[in-house]
Amino acid sequence: MPRILGVDIPAEKPIGVSLRYLYGIGPATARTILKHAEVNPQVRAKSLSEDELSRIAAIIDREYTVEGQLRRQIQQNIARLRDIGCYRGTRHRRGLPVRGQRTRTNARTRKGPRKTVAGKKGVKELRR
Repeated sequence: MPRILGVDIPAEKPIGVSLRYLYGIGPATARTILKHAEVNPQVRAKSLSEDELSRIAAIIDREYTVEGQLRRQIQQNIARLRDIGCYRGTRHRRGLPVRGQRTRTNARTRKGPRKTVAGKKGVKELRR
């Protein structure tokens, strides 16, 4: 298994797909990196030479924020929003959706499992 920036990437997959195992690298970024490194995206990761791997690693290290550094940067941004007390920061703090989604229904991913509240008795009587 080849290692790039401390992460094992799958050897059996094409390098264009294997690079996506690095946090912060998606399909478009992987294609751009391989174009700059002059590596065919269809070549399997196991058949890359040490020179090609080092070129890819150098480009990623020089031009992109990935893995732990990117995770840290995202956490610092969220902490900054919480500290200044803006709307997005308070939504993060309360564990609610941040980007304007509705919360009356849905939003279960952020809110967690339902906390059922007992309904009022005598609702049928009010309908008459």
